[in-house]
Amino acid sequence: MLDLAFVRNNLSLVEEKLRARGADPAALLGDFHSLDARRREAITQSEQWKARRNDLSQQVGQLKRTGQDATALMEETKALKERLDELDATAAALDEQMRQSLARIPNLTRDEVPAGKSEADNVVVKTWGTAREFEFEAKPHWELGEKLGILDLERAAKLSGARFAVYKGAGARLERALISFMLDLHTTTHGYTEILPPFMVNSKSLFGTGQLPKFAEDLFRCDDGTEFVPGEYRDNDHWLIPTAEVPVTNLYRDEILEDSKLPISFTAYTPCFRAEAGAAGRDTRGIIRQHQFQKVELVKFVRPEESDAEHERLTRHAETILELLELPYRRMLLCSGDTGFSAAKTYDLEVWLPGQALYREISSCSNFEAFQARRANIRYKPGGKGKNEFVHTLNGSGLAVGRTWLAILENYQMADGSVRIPEVLRAYMGGLERIVAP
Repeated sequence: MLDLAFVRNNLSLVEEKLRARGADPAALLGDFHSLDARRREAITQSEQWKARRNDLSQQVGQLKRTGQDATALMEETKALKERLDELDATAAALDEQMRQSLARIPNLTRDEVPAGKSEADNVVVKTWGTAREFEFEAKPHWELGEKLGILDLERAAKLSGARFAVYKGAGARLERALISFMLDLHTTTHGYTEILPPFMVNSKSLFGTGQLPKFAEDLFRCDDGTEFVPGEYRDNDHWLIPTAEVPVTNLYRDEILEDSKLPISFTAYTPCFRAEAGAAGRDTRGIIRQHQFQKVELVKFVRPEESDAEHERLTRHAETILELLELPYRRMLLCSGDTGFSAAKTYDLEVWLPGQALYREISSCSNFEAFQARRANIRYKPGGKGKNEFVHTLNGSGLAVGRTWLAILENYQMADGSVRIPEVLRAYMGGLERIVAP
């Protein structure tokens, strides 16, 4: 969420940044100046009337102490209270209207973020690795997985419908090996603390990281007998998490962190659940886009002046996984139109998939600046004294496990249909060097 005073004092800049995202400022902001003026006027009047009420109360008390008639002042105080109740209700309604208006506004992208409308306008920052030259026609992962007997999409559809997968045998073990490998590297080498959070969260948590209210249709909500109403965020309803970013970031919701403890770095493995409401007809083959998938997440809470450097560091931590697995990839700087709602700047890591002859996103690493922290009320006291300030939050996939799984199948496939296991994973696979058909 953006700071109200910042929007008020920089409305033209906010409108410009919204247009760069492809958004309509008028639709998001409405008549911001009018709403802000009415809200401030109601608050000012309420404060003035409260001061008058307090003054009258003192006069009534003084008259009563001296035995004088206070009836007239008491009547005025009573009438004033009724007027104050009306003013307070008006101020509260306008304040809530302003809060909901601010909640709809996406974060402002950084100046270095390139202007653009879609992923076609993203910029390649770097590439790593050389795409393997095959002496045979490379197959996509869904063909490899089926022939090796390690991926069963047909039975998954029988169990749960489309966009689910069943991993079998060495395929299931490879998924588990990747999770352990990623967590071990991030904790022992990169210094993250491992978290195993709940896989369900309440709507307050989803509001804090920016999934609600905008992306409600992309989430799976548990039926607890209540109806979700945008603007009403509860602490006793339940949604399946779309990413570990949500529970891990909200660990510190409504808390003040110790400056000496920053930066704080967490990593977490969780399944992720997404309705994919806007993905009809996209990536229907294989396991690129699933309703349930596994991911290892990286989350940081940092001082504002360190967030740029920590963003680069977090992104490098995700890249290290790809490099150790020897999977060619490229880093993309997302353009303004492709940057997520809560992010100020995002790098996507895209892995090369020879079976499909294209790069696909495998990690998204974002700097949210104070946007999420303001929504979730996560603060710190700089130097341990003075005024509390909002921390900056960062997160990135380190990595999406299923997409890493399929990238290994496609990049490490052999002419006979088998798949070699990357050397760094063999210890996690019980020494297995190759997956072969049964």
